[in-house]
Amino acid sequence: MHPPPAAMDFGQSSLFGYMDELQELTFIERPVRRSLKTAEEIERLTVDEDLSDIERALYLLSAGQDIQGTSAIASLPFLMRQSPAETLRTVLPKVREVLQAAGAEMQLTAALAFLTILQEESVSVHTYAHSFLHVILLHLEHRDTGVSNAWLETLLSVIEVLPKETLRHEILNPLVSKAQLSQTVQSRLVSCKILGKLTNKFDAHTIKREILPLVKSLCQDVEYEVRSCMCRQLENIAQGIGAELTKSVVLPELIELFRDEGSSVRLAAFETLVNLLDNFDTDDRSQTILPLVKSFCEKSFKADESILTSLSFHLGKLCHGLYGIFTPDQHLRFLEFYKKLCTLGLQQENGHNESQIPPQILAQEKKYITVRKNCAYNFPAMTVFVDPKNFHMELYSTFFCLCHDPEVPVRYTIAICFHEVSKLLDSGVYLIHKELITLLQDESLEVLDALIDHLPETLELMSAGGESTTQENKLSSLPDLIPALTAAEQRAATSLKWRTHEKLLQRYACLPHVISSDQIYYRFLQRMFTIVMTNNVLPVQKAASRTLCIFLRYNRKQDQRHEVIQKLIEQLGQGKSYWNRLRFLDTCEFIIEIFSRSFFCKYFFLPAIELTHDPVANVRMKLCYLLPKVKSTLKIPADKHLLQQLEMCVRKLLCQEKDKDVLAIVKRTVLELDRMEMSLDAFQKKNYEKDLLDQEKEREELLLLEMEQLEKEKQQNDGRSMSEKTLEKKHFVSGREMKTPAALPKNTPTAVPGPSSGTPSTSKEVRKSKLIRSQSFNSQAFHSKYGNLDKCASKNPTMAYTSSASGLAKTSAMISLTDDSFWTPRNASSAPATFASSAPLPSTSRGTANPVDIKSAGSKDMQPRKAALKSRKSNP
Repeated sequence: MHPPPAAMDFGQSSLFGYMDELQELTFIERPVRRSLKTAEEIERLTVDEDLSDIERALYLLSAGQDIQGTSAIASLPFLMRQSPAETLRTVLPKVREVLQAAGAEMQLTAALAFLTILQEESVSVHTYAHSFLHVILLHLEHRDTGVSNAWLETLLSVIEVLPKETLRHEILNPLVSKAQLSQTVQSRLVSCKILGKLTNKFDAHTIKREILPLVKSLCQDVEYEVRSCMCRQLENIAQGIGAELTKSVVLPELIELFRDEGSSVRLAAFETLVNLLDNFDTDDRSQTILPLVKSFCEKSFKADESILTSLSFHLGKLCHGLYGIFTPDQHLRFLEFYKKLCTLGLQQENGHNESQIPPQILAQEKKYITVRKNCAYNFPAMTVFVDPKNFHMELYSTFFCLCHDPEVPVRYTIAICFHEVSKLLDSGVYLIHKELITLLQDESLEVLDALIDHLPETLELMSAGGESTTQENKLSSLPDLIPALTAAEQRAATSLKWRTHEKLLQRYACLPHVISSDQIYYRFLQRMFTIVMTNNVLPVQKAASRTLCIFLRYNRKQDQRHEVIQKLIEQLGQGKSYWNRLRFLDTCEFIIEIFSRSFFCKYFFLPAIELTHDPVANVRMKLCYLLPKVKSTLKIPADKHLLQQLEMCVRKLLCQEKDKDVLAIVKRTVLELDRMEMSLDAFQKKNYEKDLLDQEKEREELLLLEMEQLEKEKQQNDGRSMSEKTLEKKHFVSGREMKTPAALPKNTPTAVPGPSSGTPSTSKEVRKSKLIRSQSFNSQAFHSKYGNLDKCASKNPTMAYTSSASGLAKTSAMISLTDDSFWTPRNASSAPATFASSAPLPSTSRGTANPVDIKSAGSKDMQPRKAALKSRKSNP
């Protein structure tokens, strides 16, 4: 044991001892180094640098070692691209000669090189067949199975492009002798695969006369390997000969192979028959195929595990293909058989009480994991088989079992197809709410990663389906969803799988369509901000930043929006860490993409261009790349003052920048900015689609503010109506204590104090119409084109124009043009008291109607609202 570092002696004698030991080690290693390559070997491996590529390849194939010859053969595709004629004349004959005695590695390299030349189309098909086909056919029956399969794959690809005459003379005619019983098993196996490929290249008459006799002969071969191989090619043959010949020729062979003594042959016949179900009519399926399949399933539990594995994988396709011909009893039997496969190897339904399972069953359970995994893969098909209306009675317990399976591959597979099951259940999707929570909380990140691939679709189905479909009660019947989502994010964040974390954060962008704005604000938005500030993985930070911007886009409370904007500016844009300031520029890019131009100009334009004075060169460099997008948000003449500030910042960069890399980028950016055309307040033909898209974004932002105001008014009206009802109830109770007439005629009119029961006032009608528009926007606008903001940037202009025009028409239908309160700016005093005490946000004004601050100036019925708001502020 070596002494600790603190106890080591660094005296003179000790140092000499260490030097002696090092010299001994050097003496020991010296002969090892010398024994690697001798001078003769080095001389033999050295190649003259002045040789051309073709001369070098010829030299290596003639005098080089095997590894050098393999390298020369691997360079054949390159040589064929450079000089095909010279390569075919000089190099290819040498390759043929070398391959006669080549080893497995060189043979595999040659097969791949020949295939690459074919795929790259370096020469014509005729030239390829003349030069390469004979070499391929010569090595098909190589004694090494791997080499033989490699050459066979190359030949099957060549068959796709060869003309019929070449195929007939070079491949089909020699195949007649190669498929005879007198040939080797390897030769007959190769013949089976070639026959399956040739079927699609000839007409039905040729197939019936020349190919089908060979097929029948190989299906009755004495070796089970050949029969199994030929059986698997019957699917390709059936596609080439049509339905009639399939019924008269292929089906009888399949029936005979179904009764074969070899289990692998029966398995091949079963899989082929399932794949060919669509080729047979109802009579064949009910009278011939169904009895065979039924017998095969009944005997499967007595066979080996390979039969059960294949059967579990194809069971969904089988039930779908035979759907409609089952009797009720047969339908029930196949369903019970599927359920039994789903729990195969599990003692109990949930599979968790392993202490009660005997050891031998636990050992057997390991063999059945693939079976249960295949059952999970087929679960959507079996849901269709039982009818989604019967899901709860027939398949829910099985679904529960698969979601709680003790093995990760099974839960992973059921998580992949979870969204498909949700689509099939439609309004009954609430039945699997708990299983969604279970998979979100799964201990394996692989399961979570599989689930979140389609998490937006699943959550939107959950929020839209079920018994409660009102927008106000989004997923109110699933209270554990938010804790499960936050726990899943925390688990992904603490793991080393940052790609799963990034994907999860990207999928969280769907939450505004699923849960309420307040729930997002209090449970998710701050977490996104923390990830942007503290996470060390750049893709994760960007994903969190973009999702945060989407949360901000759909936030329905102005004070919360202002708070988030202020945090972004102060803690990111003006943060002490240059890394945070870089992330602020990323956030600005997302803001430009997601929000309207006016929103960016109002809140983020000035904080962004202020970073031209940043002391860190990387920040200034990133800002220079962003400046063209920043300029594209301006409109002339409304934003002329902002354009002047932008030009001033660019001039300062040109004059004062000392970093040569930043200065070079500034110069390129200036040229790009000069070439840009400024947007005008009026629509232009060149930018019509973009302007229309921006206007729709701006109107949706205005509607969000309108909705917030309407909700406040509704709450005030509800409070007033409750107080009036309480007061009326008191009057009614006191009136009952007074003496009343003994009896009154039923038709006698009675005076009721309070407002008249006639037509409502004009102000109430206006409020009611606004509330209707608010609810309409809540249920339609969020799920319109902007329901998936990830697609906004990638849409083509024509589609953008069409969808924008339709969205604009919907939005215009929701907005009452006679309501002045929508178009006029709101008084700043209407902000909540909690936000009024905070520091003011840096903002710019466009002079005319501001999209974020609106008030009702022309409507008289808004005056009492202002008074009510002020009274609520003074008396919280």
